[in-house]
Formats: sequence, structure tokens, C-alpha cells
Amino acid sequence: MTLTASEEGGAPAAAWGDTFFFYDPEGNLPENQRLPFTTVVIHDYAGWDTESNLDRDGIFRVNIAIGRNGFERLLGYPPATQAAHRDEFDYGATDVLLPHPLYASQGWVSILNPGDQTSARLRDSSRRRMAWRRAVTPGGRASKVMHRYYRTGITASIRRSDD
Repeated sequence: MTLTASEEGGAPAAAWGDTFFFYDPEGNLPENQRLPFTTVVIHDYAGWDTESNLDRDGIFRVNIAIGRNGFERLLGYPPATQAAHRDEFDYGATDVLLPHPLYASQGWVSILNPGDQTSARLRDSSRRRMAWRRAVTPGGRASKVMHRYYRTGITASIRRSDD
């Protein structure tokens, strides 16, 4: 399920234009249970989320919740230690896999304007997260085995139960 925040949808003005991707195949999860696994943010949130300088022309940020294990696999350290690594990154750099400037400690990464260097990695991370979402979403069709495989990083063999 994809949702783009808008005035018509009742979203706060600060989020208008940002897009959120959820796993809700039946379209019946209550809004307070929808947790995005990927977001696309097109502007800064004044006074809060400005480190990526998204207000530059043509700049957007793709954010992916890859979980703590995925974060450590990609960045080489646990997300809980992000504060110690914070100054190692230029959060305004494009086409570079980065810890999310605010949610890294929760297992989120980001890429500004994904391009040749990061597109394949972005697709792989999104597929892994979608597989995980299928495994843990109430009423999802995937089996508990999928969740176990995701946790161990053996995602190549994961298949939806109806595939």
C-alpha cells in the first residue's frame, strides 16, 4: 500500500508530498497499526529533520527500515552505537547509503537521489524489508518460517506462500 501525504488525506502540512509504503495486502489495517517500511521525503521538516538539506532543487531522500541486523550488515556497526559514528557521514551527499539522520538507532538507512551506485542496494534492501513485513504483519500470508529466514539473512530462499 502506498500513501502520499496530502491536505485532502488529513496529513499534517509538513508531510504533504512525502510518500509512505506499507505492507497491508488486504487494505484493512487500522491507520495506527500501519508502519512504513520505506518512505520518500521531498523536503526538510523545519526545526527537526534538516541535515539532509532536502529543500535543494531536485533532492529527495529514500528511507528504508532495514532493521538492526540489516543496518549492522550494511554499515558495519550496530544502530545503537550511531551516536558515536554520527560525524562520519555527510547527510547531504547524494547516491550514498547513509544511516538515517534521525532514525538510524532504530535500524533505518537513507539515500538521497539514488543513482547508479545505490539503486541495486536500494532494491535489495526494499525487497528484504517487504519480505519481513509480510512475515510480521497481522493477517499477512507469509509463514513464520519466512520471518526466521529473514532474521538469519537467508532471504534468497524466501517465497510468499501463494507464489
